[in-house]
Amino acid sequence: MAEYNTSREKLFLKEYGRHVQRIVANCMNEKDDARRNQFARELIELMGQLNPQLRNVEDFRHKLWDHLFILSNYSLKVDSPYPIKDRAEIEKRPERLPYPQSRIKYKHYGKNVEALVEKAIETEDPEKQAGFTECIGNFMKLVYENWSKEDVNDDTIKNDLRLLSKGKLSLSEDQDIGSLARANKFKGGRDNGRPEGHRHKGGGGGKFRSNRNKNFKKKR
Repeated sequence: MAEYNTSREKLFLKEYGRHVQRIVANCMNEKDDARRNQFARELIELMGQLNPQLRNVEDFRHKLWDHLFILSNYSLKVDSPYPIKDRAEIEKRPERLPYPQSRIKYKHYGKNVEALVEKAIETEDPEKQAGFTECIGNFMKLVYENWSKEDVNDDTIKNDLRLLSKGKLSLSEDQDIGSLARANKFKGGRDNGRPEGHRHKGGGGGKFRSNRNKNFKKKR
């Protein structure tokens, strides 16, 4: 078996460090097959201790064996308990996912609001469409205020809804679209189930302790 050059400086997996890679090199230089296999199994245990986060990965021991072969530059000859993958299979990169190219007219509302508007336009029942439109208006106001961190006028939301739907959806001037936003503010203004104005300050019980101390002094 060819000697593995322990002076090689290139690191194949930086997370294991140079010392582990040199131990792998010593394993490769072991000429006895049985001792080399035992060496490899002990190396797997060491690598598992150095990278405990891999325990959360499915088949983490299989991943460790793949790493061992990478560290040896795919030259280690041992009996792996798993099918030995070649370089092309291990280093194969996943296919690049196509990025959505559709433009969002109002980015602060997001793509989901546009999808809801399209769904409401397709709704044929006028009563259901009206209810759907009101729900969308409420959601748009909630999203807008979460984005801007300040209150927004209902007229702004209603006008944006008309523009998004190209005039096919509309809300009347007297329709209330602030229920979701108000509920969100109410939830944010509570602390451990108590209204904001009823939070306890200090340890409490000061008057009781003061009276108790006075009574104790009188008895003495």
